[in-house]
Amino acid sequence: MKKNIVFLSSLLFSLFLTFGLTTSTAVFAKTIKLNYSIFFPATHGQYKEAALWAKEIEKRTGGRVKITLYPGGTLTSAPQCYDGVVNGISDIGMSVFAYTRGRFPVMEACDLPLGYPDGKTATLVVNKFYQTFHPKELSDVKVLYLHAHGPGLLHTKKEVRKLEDLRGLKIRSTGLSAKIVKALGAVPVAMPQGQTYEALKKGVVDGTFGPMEVLKGWRQAEVIHYTIKDCGIGYTTTMFVVMNLKKWSKLPSDIKQVFEEVSKEWIPKHGEMWDSNDKEGKKYTLSLGNKIIELPNSEAEQWQKAVRKVINEYISNATKKGFDGNKYVETLQNYIKSITSEK
Repeated sequence: MKKNIVFLSSLLFSLFLTFGLTTSTAVFAKTIKLNYSIFFPATHGQYKEAALWAKEIEKRTGGRVKITLYPGGTLTSAPQCYDGVVNGISDIGMSVFAYTRGRFPVMEACDLPLGYPDGKTATLVVNKFYQTFHPKELSDVKVLYLHAHGPGLLHTKKEVRKLEDLRGLKIRSTGLSAKIVKALGAVPVAMPQGQTYEALKKGVVDGTFGPMEVLKGWRQAEVIHYTIKDCGIGYTTTMFVVMNLKKWSKLPSDIKQVFEEVSKEWIPKHGEMWDSNDKEGKKYTLSLGNKIIELPNSEAEQWQKAVRKVINEYISNATKKGFDGNKYVETLQNYIKSITSEK
């Protein structure tokens, strides 16, 4: 009798352990499903980098995280992406700060025409800038990382060799690039990248500002004929990858660590992809017979002098709002110099 009791007790204990471990494992293995809104089309290099980032998250979490990507603004449009993350429409979002003018006064400094030489430098600079100042304007999301394109250049249907040639031309632009267009004497027309091809094709605009990559990534080489290469006024457009705060706070600490580690690794990857995209854009536009015009130094200096008012205006407006605009600009200029010298 005593042996039977011992046997039954052991059996029950074993069943309890088995059931407990099975239940615990089931809970532990429960998949965390997240959606990710991206305004880039699925064919774009930056979307592909985002997809690789998501796969790496899934891999390092052992499948505990599953991220479903929605390219081309199919979940939230480019201008709505940030609020979509804040309000929980999407768990993660990638879009452009400049699509919501005035919403991000500190981060706007990053987009100024400070002479960014390439996409990797721009990407490293904007992340370092964010990590230095941690602006409150981004406190309603979890910032995973940022990235930014290479020097924004002018692409036109008509030949432009002097400032006078720009007068009256309607140029697609966003955020601070609209002020650059105005400073150069042209007429800014605000619109996201997704609408630019048709606008150029139909003559709604005469040109666009953007990095070389738009010529292939957004097929704009098919509807322009000239690119004016003047990196001295090279601005960038800063893009964010952010996560809903509630979703972030609910993640286990080990999964949060994976997100942080992978995101840090993907910063230079996006920068390198921007540079690769720029090279492809240049190759593509030349293959279509389009021309790249390099301004002589005397003319380039006139363009740089014209856009300096944009930088000064930003500093003045930021100061009026209680921000140290001059410090932001100086910090960015120093970061560009130091990162460029390290290459």
